[in-house]
Amino acid sequence: MIRVLLADDHAVVRTGFRLLLQAQPGTTVVGEADSGESAYRRFLELSPDVVVMDLAMPGMGGLEALRRIRAHHPGARVLALSAHDDPLHAQRALNEGACGFLSKRSAPEALLQAITTVAAGRRYLDADLERKLAPGGAADQARSPVERLSEREFEVFVRLARGHTVQKIAEDLKLSASTIGTHLYNIKQKLNVANQSELTLLAIRHGLIEA
Repeated sequence: MIRVLLADDHAVVRTGFRLLLQAQPGTTVVGEADSGESAYRRFLELSPDVVVMDLAMPGMGGLEALRRIRAHHPGARVLALSAHDDPLHAQRALNEGACGFLSKRSAPEALLQAITTVAAGRRYLDADLERKLAPGGAADQARSPVERLSEREFEVFVRLARGHTVQKIAEDLKLSASTIGTHLYNIKQKLNVANQSELTLLAIRHGLIEA
């Protein structure tokens, strides 16, 4: 029996996933979480076989929760989930120790296959994303300046591009506003942009957010 923890801030998404997985022999949902903080706490409480982790959750977010879970338990098996299927989001998640990456646009059968694959200790990526991330693939041929950002800078960058204020990001990530301000300065320098509008345009251009 594969014991799964579902972490997503949308209750309707968790419900859909839970119904799908509970109908699958050999798979059971042992818990749910609606933020990065609760995902980390529930992982410690439940020790699930697989965590299905949405990357874009309130609070510290899925990437930071993934980072903390892997720091506490290096063998944790986490399947990263995102509304975006771009190579940048996938690569960031894999860099933090995710065992697989799945777009929310994927067919329900893909979720079942991904969980089974990750539970068995193997990496899961769909074929198209695998090709893009391979050496010489599309992601290699169209290197993005966003790749210059550190993991924390990338997280702040995406939130800024979505229109979040420095204060809001500081509250969500449990950091000081001055720390976020420093990240913002570094992001602008690395990406050669002058303001938040240009950040948003860059994020849209590279498929990190939708227009």
